[in-house]
Parts: sequence; structure tokens; C-alpha cells
Amino acid sequence: MPPTPVTRWKHLALAIGGLSLAIAATGSATAITAPASDVTAGSAASTSVYDDTYYQDAIGRTGQDLKDSLHTIISDQTKLSYSQVWDALKATDEDPANSANVILLYTGRSQSKSSNGGDPDQWNREHTWAKSHGDFGTATGPGTDIHHLRPTDVSVNSTRGNKDFDMGGSQVGEAPGNYTDSDSFEPRDAVKGDVARMIFYMAVRYEGDDAFADLEVNDRVNNGSMPYHGRLSVLKQWNEQDPPDAFEKRRNQVIYDDFQHNRNPFVDHPEWVTAIWG
Repeated sequence: MPPTPVTRWKHLALAIGGLSLAIAATGSATAITAPASDVTAGSAASTSVYDDTYYQDAIGRTGQDLKDSLHTIISDQTKLSYSQVWDALKATDEDPANSANVILLYTGRSQSKSSNGGDPDQWNREHTWAKSHGDFGTATGPGTDIHHLRPTDVSVNSTRGNKDFDMGGSQVGEAPGNYTDSDSFEPRDAVKGDVARMIFYMAVRYEGDDAFADLEVNDRVNNGSMPYHGRLSVLKQWNEQDPPDAFEKRRNQVIYDDFQHNRNPFVDHPEWVTAIWG
């Protein structure tokens, strides 16, 4: 029987010279570990090689002013069709240890790129911002934006469904380290920050000015078909707890270079989460 959410240790952190080292049990999953130079606390100011070019109009701003500036910057993108997403994910989520495979978001499993589809134990396209939250489906735009689309095990994707993100629940049998209950889903520790930054990206990119709903984060679960995703306080915590690692940074770069030609600003500047949402 798995330990209860109250008694189980879910986040182990070791302070070393002012840095936090997150240690998580991944079972049989492939662990992607960032080199020490890539570990930056979410609350600390960071720099990007794109600060003087791509982000030049956002540097120095805070609050709604920063959010508006980033929206303008990242809205300049190439849009993919939903069928094109299959091939894009094979590049963005490629296993750095095996170029024939992708890494699945929730399980951490390395799986053949060709083993994709709708059958159990294949991988499919997970909308991290649940597509029912704003009712955009798989329409070109938010429904095909690969900044929040990730390869996931078919049945684990189904278990997550359209739930908001929060702490607690029972462990997912097919994906140890992930937890779920009736209204929320908690991803494994190694990708908590990834999930948070994808949600924050969507809340900045889609502001209701392009025929789609104005997507926003809130501090609730059970958001259903409303254009909201939660839980804000937990997502902010995850952004701090799990800074961008080498895999996430590479993914952001591949999307920028080869596919959508826009960036997730919270991968480059995780401190901007606090600058916008406090």
C-alpha cells in the first residue's frame, strides 16, 4: 500500500552553497539530470543569450506590463497542424541517450518514436493545458502549440484527463511518483517545474485576441470547461522547486529553431513567474 499524502516524503532538498538539489525517486524511468551549471533557483534572476534581442522589450518590466510584453513577443510564431505535432514531438522530446526514442512526460519512460498512436502502452499527444479548459480542442493554435504538448503513455494520459494540477491523491499504478484524485493530478517531481512553466506559457500566449479564449491561471481545481487552469499557488511552488534542466532547455531551443520559432519565456527566465503572479 503506498504511503498517504500526509506521511509520504515527496520532495527532498539538500542545500549546497545556496543551491537546491532536488532528489526524486523515478523507479525505472530514465532520469534526465542537468549539469550543475544549469541549476538556477526559480526565484533568482537569470540571464539569457536572447535578452538583448528576443526579450529586449520585456527586460526590466514586471506585473501586467511584463505579461503584456511577453505576449506580444511570443505570439509571433509558426503554427503547426495537429498531424504535424507527431513529428515535432519526436524531435523536441528525443531521448538524449537514444535518438530512436522519446521520453514520456509522466512516466519518464524512454520509448520508441514509432510506438505512437492510441493503443495501451503506446504514446500519444498530451495537452498539458487540458484542451477542454477553454474548449479549444485540437484547433490550430492552442490545440497544436507544442510548448505544452508532450508525449505521454496513452493510459496515463487518460488517467490525467482534464484535471487541474495540485498536490495529493493516490499513486498512479502505471506511473509511480505521480498522484491523482477526483479533481487533480500531481506529476512526478522531476517534471513538476516543466508542467508549471508550460501552464504559465499558455496563460501568457493566449490572451483572447486571436479568436481563442483568454487563458488564465487561478488558484482552483474543478475548472472544467472554463478557460482557467490551477492551482496557481502550487504551480508557483513547482516552478521554484524544479528549475529548468538541460532537457527542458534543449526542448525550448528546438521549438524555437526548428518549429514554432517562439520561446517559452519561463524556461529562460523562471523568475518571471513571480514577477507576474507575485
